[in-house]
Amino acid sequence: MGTNSKSSHENYAVSPTVVAEPPPAPVDLGKAEPPVPADGETEVLTMATGALDSAAQTDAEQHGPAEGADALAEAAAGQQEAAPDAEPVVSEAVGQQFLDDLDQFLAEQQEAQVQDAGDAVAPVQEAGEAPGAGEEDGVQAESLAQGADPAGDIEEVEEEEEEPGEQPLTPVPEAPPLGVPAGTPVLVGGEDFIDSQATLMAYDSKDGPREVLLAHVTPEAEGKLLEALSVPGSTMVDVVVDEQVTGPLQLDKDLMLAQAVKSATTSVQHKLQNGLPMSEQSIHKHQVALDKVNTALASPTLTDEEKAMGQYYLDQLNQIGEKIQNGGAQLPWMEPYKATFTKQVTKQVPAPAEEAEEGTLAAQLRSASRIKATLDPETGQSSWDGKARSAANGKEYAVDLGEGWSAVYRPYAGNDPSSSEFSMRGQLEVHAPPGAGHGKEMVERLEQLHLVNKPMTASEGEWTYLTSNITAQGLSKATGMKSAFAEAQGLEDLQVQELVHQRTADLVGLDEGELHQQIKRIQLEAARTVLPKKVAVLREAVAKATGFADGQALASSAGYDPVPSASGGWLTWSRFDVTGNTAEIKEAFKGKSLTHSIGSGNMLKVFGTGVLASTEKRAVMGIGSGVGMSEQADKGTGGANSVFLRVAKTPSSNFGGQLIWDDPSVLMRRADYYAYDGDKYGVSPDKKSAHGLTRNPLKIATHTASNNEIMFRDGVDLLGAEAPSRIVCGPASERTALLESFKSRGITHLGGKPVEEVVQSAY
Repeated sequence: MGTNSKSSHENYAVSPTVVAEPPPAPVDLGKAEPPVPADGETEVLTMATGALDSAAQTDAEQHGPAEGADALAEAAAGQQEAAPDAEPVVSEAVGQQFLDDLDQFLAEQQEAQVQDAGDAVAPVQEAGEAPGAGEEDGVQAESLAQGADPAGDIEEVEEEEEEPGEQPLTPVPEAPPLGVPAGTPVLVGGEDFIDSQATLMAYDSKDGPREVLLAHVTPEAEGKLLEALSVPGSTMVDVVVDEQVTGPLQLDKDLMLAQAVKSATTSVQHKLQNGLPMSEQSIHKHQVALDKVNTALASPTLTDEEKAMGQYYLDQLNQIGEKIQNGGAQLPWMEPYKATFTKQVTKQVPAPAEEAEEGTLAAQLRSASRIKATLDPETGQSSWDGKARSAANGKEYAVDLGEGWSAVYRPYAGNDPSSSEFSMRGQLEVHAPPGAGHGKEMVERLEQLHLVNKPMTASEGEWTYLTSNITAQGLSKATGMKSAFAEAQGLEDLQVQELVHQRTADLVGLDEGELHQQIKRIQLEAARTVLPKKVAVLREAVAKATGFADGQALASSAGYDPVPSASGGWLTWSRFDVTGNTAEIKEAFKGKSLTHSIGSGNMLKVFGTGVLASTEKRAVMGIGSGVGMSEQADKGTGGANSVFLRVAKTPSSNFGGQLIWDDPSVLMRRADYYAYDGDKYGVSPDKKSAHGLTRNPLKIATHTASNNEIMFRDGVDLLGAEAPSRIVCGPASERTALLESFKSRGITHLGGKPVEEVVQSAY
């Protein structure tokens, strides 16, 4: 529901996270030249290209095991339906056929190399050269046979060294701060996570810190994640088992005793209810039932249970006979006789668990759940024992990463948007063993799930910034945009080919599992390595679509800022059409403000941690459910991933329990919001029912419905750059208490104004 109807959104947060120093300005990197394969290497490169081209068609066949397997196998198709405007993305998954062919090719290469090496050494020795020289020439010959180049090897090492200008945008801490409710946000390179963001949590517990990485996987990256899993139970078999059942005895069914007694009871009951004399038909039905029961009881082979059944029906028929003779009150309701007994039944059960396929991770499909943390109101710290979880509506994978590490993933595929919690789809948790100091390894462990596992660099940040602006500004269908994405993907495919070409010698002789893992690493490395070149292509297309002469002109414009900003416990990207046109935005919102009502919520609690937090964020922070007015509905629409604000005429008088942004451009600069001119429970943009959605700030400024709503992902910082211009408390005592809280924490200004001016009271 809309903001006012969410009056009890008591949101919590932590002080803003400081972002690393801004990286250097974007460098214009030209277009990549395709690698030229050496003689004899064309075959392996051709196989790599073919695998990449066909991967999108084979993904769905490779990752749909376990309960709900049919739905999981339709992942790719479902993801495209969920995001019809998304640019086509070629999957990074390598088909099994490619692995088989590559393995065969490398084996042949290895055999040929042994022969070539022998041929190269023999003539040298026959010429009488020194053994040392012959060995050296032999090594060089073998190196050439493998397609290796000593100089090329040196160049490769140099390329892998981190350049000074490519430091992470957000350094990954060794140990995330303990108990901080909103965690520590970090940016991960590549395109595997929404907004490229992950959050490192360090929950307090009696056994020491419980460190967890939380992230939201994109629909496009799900295929390769599911490919990393091996899920038993996908095959069901029939098994005959003994089972306790309750129901009629077989003798009752054979002689139809229950039906006869019921027929007599119903007929007589009808006469009693209506004060009618007993008919010959009623008397006949009673006699038929009586004869059946007496015949059954006369059998010498009855079991004790069958005798009890016969006596039960005989007692009922005696009551009916008495009513036929004497009339009177209605008969009591008579149930058929039921017994509990053991019976053999055939049931479908999962086939015996098989060993996980080599190179994959053992996983179990189970009912979905969330971390059930708690927030201490006195200390403001979040704690979790590493076990407690709250139930959710849907399915998730529990994954064993080995060495005490584990992961939980709630997939898009298999979680029907119409019947499961839409907001949880794509959520990933990576759990470290108990103790502190796992920050960097939590990010590195993403590789086990076939996800990019390196901190984001400046060039990678610019890619995310550009794609965020494409979405925010509605540029996906602009002229040249589709071809730019295709060209960028082509660059990545070529990089995969080049890496395979360079490392053929290393791949020779690997078994299937090892080969599979190496190819995955090559794909992840290719995605990371080629991104600066992809950025240059995309920047050029965005520039043309938004009226700039070229990519360099766009990068030099006043509003262009490919560095994220801290917003409480998360990071946000800006949109250059707003930051470069602030005056226009302010004019459009003239006389209007953005508001959020906390209703009867406690203003001190809201500012105790400093942010408005979404329903999903509150859950992992340790804030119990029931805070928002429509939490469950918001989970179903996807609105639970955002906080709700509203456009309203600038209030001339104060009403208690309100946060007011008299300058909406403070928040309109963000790239992650969307809005409706009405109450839609924050329906997510990738849901089919997202009718009437807009991201255009100029259009949002025209919204007049009293229940209009604007959704900002994750939350809003209340103590930093996004602070409201007015905090309207209820009574003056609440204002005094809040000012005292700010004073004790050294908070003197909000939004550049003294807190005494910002904090007001309604009465």
